Amino acid sequence: MSKTTILLAEDEPALGQIIKESLETRDFNVLLCENGDIAFETYKKQAPKILVLDVMMPKKDGFTLAKEVRAIDNSIPIIFLTAKSQTKDVVEGFNIGGNDYLKKPFSMEELIVRINNLLNRTQVQKTADILEIGSYTFDFPKQILHFESSEQPLTHREAHLLFHLVQNKNKVLDRSLILNKLWGTDDFFTARSMDVFITKLRKKLKEDDSIQIINVRGFGYKLVF
Repeated sequence: MSKTTILLAEDEPALGQIIKESLETRDFNVLLCENGDIAFETYKKQAPKILVLDVMMPKKDGFTLAKEVRAIDNSIPIIFLTAKSQTKDVVEGFNIGGNDYLKKPFSMEELIVRINNLLNRTQVQKTADILEIGSYTFDFPKQILHFESSEQPLTHREAHLLFHLVQNKNKVLDRSLILNKLWGTDDFFTARSMDVFITKLRKKLKEDDSIQIINVRGFGYKLVF
């Protein structure tokens, strides 16, 4: 069985080597890059299965790198490693297309759990069906929302959130449950991020007036159509 390849972009040599060696003991193949420029070129050549990106890097920061990757690949999972703790920074990372984040310092066990969770979600995505949402067709495997002759690409997290809303059609999707499932935690930062993603999904589904994502205060969200 071939090893899963991880691209790790970290400009602190000592920390990068520690993370690389720890992941390799778990049978991952790790491509360690010292800055964003090298990471982007390596990504294009090596086709890794997941990206672990430090936010603060020379030449090209993690957010900029993620934007460039998302311009050509809407599905590869991205984890940000960051010393930033401001809500706006965390939300920005998710809005760019990040799937998860870890604040420094972090434990290797937590990083490994989050990597495995994202890889498992990606595998589920590949086997999911095409779903009908009112007048829309939702191609979950390709993360594309179709309406008549137009199509809208969804981010990895938008696609998974919409998938769970559809699977629970006309039922309340528990906020805490979905936060822990998709974000790995239900803290204040991730709750704010989920609200942002719900707003984005509402806008992308606005062409069909029969579709609503209702906020059930204190419990979660309900997709009705």
